[in-house]
Amino acid sequence: MAGLLRGLVRTALVSGTATAVSNRVSRRQAGRWAQRDQQVFQDNQPQQVEPPQSRSSTMDDSLAQLKQLGELRAQGVLTDAEFEQQKARILNS
Repeated sequence: MAGLLRGLVRTALVSGTATAVSNRVSRRQAGRWAQRDQQVFQDNQPQQVEPPQSRSSTMDDSLAQLKQLGELRAQGVLTDAEFEQQKARILNS
């Protein structure tokens, strides 16, 4: 009878340990899947894109800025070097 009881205790102990390990592995794997799903979800979110400005709108703005710079240079507010620097910034933007 003692041998039978010892066998039952050993079986219960092994079974309980196996169940605990299995549950821990399942929780860990579920956490990994959740992280992966979250990353996939974030990667598939549409990126906010600014609407492209029309070419003529940007060109008109650039021309207006250049005209204003020319007037400032003619008034003596800007030096030739400052004018060239600002002109390059406007044309390269």
